[in-house]
Amino acid sequence: MRVLFTGGGTAGHINPALAVAGYLREQEPDTKILYVGNRGGMEERLVPRAGYEMAFITISGFQRRLSFKNLMKNLRTVERIFTATAETKRIIKDFAPDVCVGTGGYVSGPVIREAAKLGVPSVIHESNAYPGVTTKLLSKQVHTVLLAVPDAKKYFDESVRTVITGNPVRGEVLRMDREQARKELGLDSRPLVLSFGGSLGAAMLNRAAAYMLAESAKSGKYQHIHGYGQNDPMFLEELSEYGLDLPKNPQIRVLDYIHNMPTCLAAADLVISRAGAMTLSEIEAKGKASILIPSPNVAENHQFHNAMALVKRGAGEIIEEKDLTGEALWKKVEKILSDPERLKSLGENAQKMDILDANNRIYKVIKEAYGSKGK
Repeated sequence: MRVLFTGGGTAGHINPALAVAGYLREQEPDTKILYVGNRGGMEERLVPRAGYEMAFITISGFQRRLSFKNLMKNLRTVERIFTATAETKRIIKDFAPDVCVGTGGYVSGPVIREAAKLGVPSVIHESNAYPGVTTKLLSKQVHTVLLAVPDAKKYFDESVRTVITGNPVRGEVLRMDREQARKELGLDSRPLVLSFGGSLGAAMLNRAAAYMLAESAKSGKYQHIHGYGQNDPMFLEELSEYGLDLPKNPQIRVLDYIHNMPTCLAAADLVISRAGAMTLSEIEAKGKASILIPSPNVAENHQFHNAMALVKRGAGEIIEEKDLTGEALWKKVEKILSDPERLKSLGENAQKMDILDANNRIYKVIKEAYGSKGK
């Protein structure tokens, strides 16, 4: 079987494709895989590192805010759509895939569209609770739309075939044991709060976290690991301004990047984070209570919809960024951690949402699409 993958722009689009590609290789070692990415995108770094061959097109997205600068960018995007279409057609004809799999991002649009035109059975994986524009536009042209959560189904026409598969979760996340993780981290019996805003950080979340950590240090009741990101060097100074002396509070660890996230996540009692689809899938897989702070600076406000999928099932709590203050965050942390039954309930309800066999479900649909070729 020859499978062409495409998706890019963010790790949330790339990692699901890599997870499925890896599972495909495990099930069928002779599978030929080609990954089509955007030249200069994050996938150009991540995909070769995972050991897959790449082909490239050049594409960009439309700017929604009106300005002369954005108008010029949009004209350039229109031009790139035509060139990307020609590039994509050449790649598909040269590789001759049996199936095409898209996981979102600008790059997947022209690839999936051209694959459908050329008669290649295609599937799209939508990781968010609110589907992206690309997914919705292409939904009627593909064999199947794979959904991470049932909440997304209502946004598609009844004629669109959808299958609930969940999001693929990294094997190292699934395998890490809580007690082993806490031992590796040198933690004691106090609750651990894990907080982070992503690899680059989140300024508003960091401001609130600084207050939370300073308040927590006064009582010493909790342990903390906070990832403040690589774009917020002022965070440490802010902690000092709050009077928090880190060397005197070893129960509080702050890092610019959390390299051992599977270990930290397994050890945590409460997670504070943005509401990216892959982060939430890992929280669900490990059955963790969470306080979610959706980023408002994402397409279709999809992180809010992701967070609400948990909140309405009693599987997480939310603070919208417009309501986020250090005091509000600390109050919610104290409320949850002082109520063991609430903490347990949030975690158990999160785990009920988890779909552990996502890779296998997606693999089965890919095989169905492969079997439909030529029909």
